[in-house]
Amino acid sequence: MCCFSQRSCVSLCFYSGSPHRVAGGMYLRRVFRASCWQGAGIPRPAPCAAPGSVRGRRSGLCPYKAVIFDVNGVLLPAPYKVAADWEVQNCIPAGTIQKAVLAGGENSPSLKYTRGELTTVEFLQEFGQQCFEIANVSVPVDSFLLNLIRNEMIKQLPIMAEAVQCIRAEGLKAAVLSNNFCLLNEESFLPLDRKQFDVIVESCRTGIFKPDPRIYKLCLERLGVQPQESIFLDDISQNLKAAAQLGIKTVKVDDTEVALKELETSLGFPLQGFVPYTCSVRPTMGIPKDRLQKYLENVLSGQATGPLMLRQFGHGESTRTYYVKFGDSSLVLKKESSNRLLPAGPAVAKEYRVLKALSEAGVPVPTVLALCEDRSTLGTPFFLMEHCAGQVYRDVSLPGLQPSQRRAIYAAMSQVLSRIHSVDLRAAKLEDYGEHGNYIQQQVQTWTKQYRAMETHVIPAMERLIEWLPLHFPESQRMTVVHGDFRLDNLIFHPERPEVLAVLGWKLSTLGDPISDVANNCMAYFLPPHFDTLRGLRKCDLGRLGIPTAEEYSQMYWDRMGVERPENWNFYMAFAFFRLAVMLQGLHRRSLTGEDPSHATPGESCREHAEFVADLAWDFAIKEGFRVFNSLPATKPFIRPYSTWARLGPLLTRSYVTQPHPRAAHAPKVPLIVPPTSLLGTAQGLYCKLERAMDVQWGHQISRHRWTPHSLLEKSKKDITCPILFQQAESAMTKAAAPAMAVWAMDQANQVSRHMHPTSDPTLAQIKQ
Repeated sequence: MCCFSQRSCVSLCFYSGSPHRVAGGMYLRRVFRASCWQGAGIPRPAPCAAPGSVRGRRSGLCPYKAVIFDVNGVLLPAPYKVAADWEVQNCIPAGTIQKAVLAGGENSPSLKYTRGELTTVEFLQEFGQQCFEIANVSVPVDSFLLNLIRNEMIKQLPIMAEAVQCIRAEGLKAAVLSNNFCLLNEESFLPLDRKQFDVIVESCRTGIFKPDPRIYKLCLERLGVQPQESIFLDDISQNLKAAAQLGIKTVKVDDTEVALKELETSLGFPLQGFVPYTCSVRPTMGIPKDRLQKYLENVLSGQATGPLMLRQFGHGESTRTYYVKFGDSSLVLKKESSNRLLPAGPAVAKEYRVLKALSEAGVPVPTVLALCEDRSTLGTPFFLMEHCAGQVYRDVSLPGLQPSQRRAIYAAMSQVLSRIHSVDLRAAKLEDYGEHGNYIQQQVQTWTKQYRAMETHVIPAMERLIEWLPLHFPESQRMTVVHGDFRLDNLIFHPERPEVLAVLGWKLSTLGDPISDVANNCMAYFLPPHFDTLRGLRKCDLGRLGIPTAEEYSQMYWDRMGVERPENWNFYMAFAFFRLAVMLQGLHRRSLTGEDPSHATPGESCREHAEFVADLAWDFAIKEGFRVFNSLPATKPFIRPYSTWARLGPLLTRSYVTQPHPRAAHAPKVPLIVPPTSLLGTAQGLYCKLERAMDVQWGHQISRHRWTPHSLLEKSKKDITCPILFQQAESAMTKAAAPAMAVWAMDQANQVSRHMHPTSDPTLAQIKQ
């Protein structure tokens, strides 16, 4: 007779105090499918190997792109193992639970319950009776099942959770392929952190169950990988066999640690020792661990002992950063590299110096420990600092936070930037940290040279910017410590409050114009959310998110610094995007030559991103150009060298110099730009035709058919009565030139019209003057 009652069933399915009471019955259906209980003592076929599977440590890049996990027996403990432990604790004959589950074949209570043919009460009654018949003793099945649900259903194996994190840190995708069921409220029950996985395929949603080949194909399709590019882990032989027949490499999970060792061998990187924001050390970026350990023993004076573990932060090229675990010490090592992607920033000795000085000045930065400039140790100079654990926000939209929390994060970011720019250079002994004056000029010159060295194709906007930027340098610049790459993902925040614990990424720091840091920080507002290099906020509903607008955010900084927003703000934004475009062009060049490990195959994304960012920079240049143009006094039209547009070649390179007009003192104060509505009909028509033609020309020049004459442009040449004017307008390669060209054309047309049709119209008189 079994130890079971109607009351115990109700307690089992809807016990109070548990957040999973609704899930209880459905969880039982999932764990009592017979395949889950094929375990110890039950003979199994040999593991299946996928055709063409790769064994041994990888050489170069990992041949796999995704790892697919089953749930029970892989990510979660196998139920038969839980049953075996429970039987020992309760003096029940070994194997009773497992035999009861497997008894009866297709008509067993467990399979009938899985198929929904039995209610929970009916299943527990029949299951308890089977256990009694097998063990010949009363079996408290309700006690076992309560223990299973309460203690095991949400207990993901830590070793597997860490393996998933390591896999995703290497750039591979992780997926779950589960035979599960929906809850009573139509939600699926999966006791896992869904954020850990890129794809989750649930049988309750698809209506397909393993080992049906269709569910494997669906998973591969959602992952976007081929069968030979994936690995599948399961503890059921028939599921593995079905996957292997499709060409998927399989790993049998009898023992979790053994299975992970086999997975490590196939992937070619360790699946233990995960540290957030790190990956395994690249084969080409390794450092001699024996020399490093000896150095650490000397520096730490024997305070740390034990094995040395290394991991790598990101894919840095100008400098390389490593996480170092030595005994109880968690450190960060930053060393120089001979392979430079970016313009030469400060060496590690200079970065060590600024971090030490800023820490003493109260700026939140990592605590530096030691500097080693002896190249015989690790090949290049390096320094050590304490590892600062915290939260790094990669997505500027801050998903998962409340609107008030998002605003507080942005306020904290603005505050720490103002603290950096408020450091007393003399007190911090940083007066010689960089050259004094002409920071922007030197930066433009440096990045222009870098762009020319990395150039692979002509980007029209970059050519215009290279001509335009030197003509619009700021007349005066403040001098402070500038970070050079200040953005949200270079900040470590406290995990529980909006407080910046450390500012990272100082390799481009120097003395310079602080407004450049603010502009660099504001770029995200104008980049789209899907932008890989720097995710942005373009077209996001900032009000709903609780994130301040670009104007509000920058105003936080101006208020803290006690300064006004600079009039030439658009120039700084143009420069910030120009610099980013150079970096992206460098990535594109390196992807084509195979030098960039993060781009295994050359693609168009970096090229397209560089062109997109260059166009953004030119948009701000246009805004700045019109601001300057509109601010000029009417009596002195051109008081400084000024360019409205620029490109290679003589047609669109225009520069105005300081030459006062002899009759300027007597000229009336009238607007330099006359609105089209104030012009005669002929001039208005010419203006409209020019504007339309330039819009078409702009789109045509950046299209793949740019070398074929456009029909509208050819027709316009015939329609406009002044071919010379149109030819000059057509030579303008950018839309930015259209307004200025149109104004000049209208002025010429009005003068011609006045000679042909004398009139006392005051507008034309003003234009002529």
